[in-house]
Amino acid sequence: MTRVQGGDEDALAELLERYRPRLFGFLNRRMPDAADDLFQETWLRVVRAKDSYDPTRRFSTWLFQIANNLCRDRARRRRVEEGYMQTTRDQTGHDPALLKPPPLDLKLDMHRRLAALPERLREVLILRYYHQRTEPEIAEIVGIPRGTVKSRLHTAVRTLRSQGEES
Repeated sequence: MTRVQGGDEDALAELLERYRPRLFGFLNRRMPDAADDLFQETWLRVVRAKDSYDPTRRFSTWLFQIANNLCRDRARRRRVEEGYMQTTRDQTGHDPALLKPPPLDLKLDMHRRLAALPERLREVLILRYYHQRTEPEIAEIVGIPRGTVKSRLHTAVRTLRSQGEES
């Protein structure tokens, strides 16, 4: 990243190739229907914020922190939109969702289970088990204490297990 800060465009291409699979996998598990957009937006933010990058930090932690914040923002916007749709449905008696294409069909059971988890549980679970992040790294990426990371991981795993028993 230091080379990118110095204006080396080849260095940015190298970073993109190196982190593409892990970053896209993270985004695809968090928000399968928006992963492409979030992937591009993450790299745009990296380029725009290159001068604010602190070389004493791990680049991957900084990158995933940007991506995680974008996921949170997108989830927040969706909740607002869903609230609007519910209000519209209540006021007009028509379902505005009928005007939108249906969400992607989640074929794998684990994707369905992950999607059913609350955002705060899903983000720590994906970072830990899909991206092998340590608890301190997760705490830094998500911006919560390490003890909270442990608690959320425990709750997420317990919830997934109980969902499996119900199926």
